[in-house]
Amino acid sequence: MTFQARNPDAAALSRRGFLITVTSAGVALGFAAEAAAAVAGAPAGFEPTIWYSIDRDGAVTVNVIRAELGQHVGTAIARIVADELEADWSKVRIATVDSDPKWGLMVTGGSWSVWQSYPIYSQAGAAGRMALIEEGAKLLKVAPGACVARHGAVHAGKASVSYGEIVTRGDLSRKLTPEALAKLPMKPAAERRLIGKATHARDIPAKTNGQGLYGLDASVAGMVYARPKLPPTRYDSVVTAIDDSAAKAVPGYQKSIALTDPSGTVPGWVVVLADSFIAANKAADLVKVTWKTGPAAQVQEADLQRRAAEVMADPKAGSLVVGDPGVDEAFAAAKSKVEATYTTSTALHFQMEPVNALAFEKDGVFEIHTGNQWQSLVLPWLAKALDRPETSIVMKSYLLGGGFGRRLNGDYAVGAALASKAIGKPVKLVFTRADDCRFDSPRSPSVQTVRMAFGEGGRVTAMEHTASAGWPTLAMAPFFMPKGTNGVAYDPFSISGADHWYTVGAQRVRAVNNDLANTTFRPGWLRSVGPGWTNWALESFMDEAAHAAGADPLAFRLKLLDGAGRNAGSGPTAVGGAKRQAAVLSRVAAKAGWGQPLPKNTGMGLATTFGQERDMPTWVACAARVRVDPTTGAVKVEKLDLVVDCGTVVHPDGALSQMQGASLWGMSLALFEGTTFKDGQVRDTNLGAYTPLRMADVPDLDIEFMPSTEPPVGLGEPATTVVGPAIGNAIFNAVGARVRDLPIRPAAVLKAMKT
Repeated sequence: MTFQARNPDAAALSRRGFLITVTSAGVALGFAAEAAAAVAGAPAGFEPTIWYSIDRDGAVTVNVIRAELGQHVGTAIARIVADELEADWSKVRIATVDSDPKWGLMVTGGSWSVWQSYPIYSQAGAAGRMALIEEGAKLLKVAPGACVARHGAVHAGKASVSYGEIVTRGDLSRKLTPEALAKLPMKPAAERRLIGKATHARDIPAKTNGQGLYGLDASVAGMVYARPKLPPTRYDSVVTAIDDSAAKAVPGYQKSIALTDPSGTVPGWVVVLADSFIAANKAADLVKVTWKTGPAAQVQEADLQRRAAEVMADPKAGSLVVGDPGVDEAFAAAKSKVEATYTTSTALHFQMEPVNALAFEKDGVFEIHTGNQWQSLVLPWLAKALDRPETSIVMKSYLLGGGFGRRLNGDYAVGAALASKAIGKPVKLVFTRADDCRFDSPRSPSVQTVRMAFGEGGRVTAMEHTASAGWPTLAMAPFFMPKGTNGVAYDPFSISGADHWYTVGAQRVRAVNNDLANTTFRPGWLRSVGPGWTNWALESFMDEAAHAAGADPLAFRLKLLDGAGRNAGSGPTAVGGAKRQAAVLSRVAAKAGWGQPLPKNTGMGLATTFGQERDMPTWVACAARVRVDPTTGAVKVEKLDLVVDCGTVVHPDGALSQMQGASLWGMSLALFEGTTFKDGQVRDTNLGAYTPLRMADVPDLDIEFMPSTEPPVGLGEPATTVVGPAIGNAIFNAVGARVRDLPIRPAAVLKAMKT
């Protein structure tokens, strides 16, 4: 799927004319349609811009549409602008903006932020630098060719004029056509002064001194607190009675109401209202709600896995993501074949800040104060729920105390808004940890079957990968679903990663929706999304196939990563294709000492990935060294070596943090995390039973970035997908146990050792 297919607005934006216009007080840089409208109504003295502004003091304010949830995205984006603009970094400020149609698609997920932002903000910075040089040359009374921009000023020999002076004294007005914009001279990599250079993230001080505001901090005078009473099932529960007689004894309790939601986002929800959250929390435990439920209330985890296997068994079911001719013929003629089935369990987000939202109407505008990752998705839900136009709703942005994909689903904002509308007062809706878990949008359990055909001389002639899971995009954003080669729409976030870069002859990749999952709960996007399960199966299977072929797993992979045909790669961000994946794999094997002797019951495993999408590949390879206790099956990860080629590294400290966090998240999902559905709900609702990776379990980490001047791609998720299979493969090399289910439990290791 192409970038344009995922983001239909992006192509239109890139075709718009680019405007550089300067008022008496500031430079306005933006796409023509939005910037022209802004200038027309601009107050004298200062003009904010679409992507950044410069004031009379030379301060640059960069407008960022991405949510800040710990990844320091604002710093990375501001560095992109400031580098091309040749700004004084000490004068660069970051503004995280609220929802507004002028920003286009507002979403933070998929490791897209820097990748999508880089060309837009780079062009904006280059355009501003060019305009400032030309006007600065006039003020210096020299030709533009005699000038250079450096550190927030235009220089001509020993003379210079600051950006602030140019903005104050100059008269800049210039439009660029799309053709002219495309021809703007971008700085060569050798001349970058900020990108790739060490700096502290700008958001850290406010997060550590208490000045940073999270959604949970949002407040307004006269607001009423609310806690939800969530129904037994996500979709098919209907409130039939509310008994709040016991809750009336709680001081501060006001009332409980059943929400009526025309959007269908929060069916069956009841909100308990009080003067404080403490009162709302106590009262909610005392309120008794009776619901009429449907069949989802009887669904168990085993039912979900069984249904996945059933729908996969129909060879005509689902969408063909890759549908080469000759697959069946190659398997029929194969000299040998290998096949395996892999599963993953339901997994939860468990972000530290439970979801929350403050909602109220003010001056004809409904304001939603919350931390959210996909404003463009939630605004239409709010409009339908409140029965008012999107133009009269605004989502105010706050820091997010973690998200990991949970806050892409903004159902909690709808609940707060409906409660506020119902009582005519501001409502602050806060979930407890248990509420958050019960109505999380979990990563769906999955079932996958992978098979490979071998011809003469052990040559790989065909490969087929079929995956079934709940589809989050079908549940929440069906407009993001492309069609496969057979014309059937599919959720790209349920199968991405399976369309790999290995050359395997005739290839078939099939995505099949688990309809029972989608009617039981609302599947969600959890950090790494589809590759969290597809790469578990793919890279575990590549090891199994290598052993079946009598080949070294490293040599087997490298032979298939030949960059032939569609795996050659192309611009702008997949240049080099499979050859770059082979390079990170070779490098990590060398670093980790692949092939060297290891102590008894200790093994090393390899795995590699390109991340999520073929048009924005982040090439990652991992070598995991583990020790297995043969008496208990317990697995101890001793070291993780990772090598990544993400193109240009914009913010080195942020990039390293992303890789560290993602790799440990992947290890946590591989060995520790996982729950089950019981009677239509997740079994585990707190961190006592659901036990992520603990500090004592953290192994040595060695992370290396390959040098590159290619455009930057994503780093938030790829490492998550490569650690699990590397650990699984290491377990096999340590004790001969092949585990095919995530999470990897000691009992499963013991069982595999016996078989």
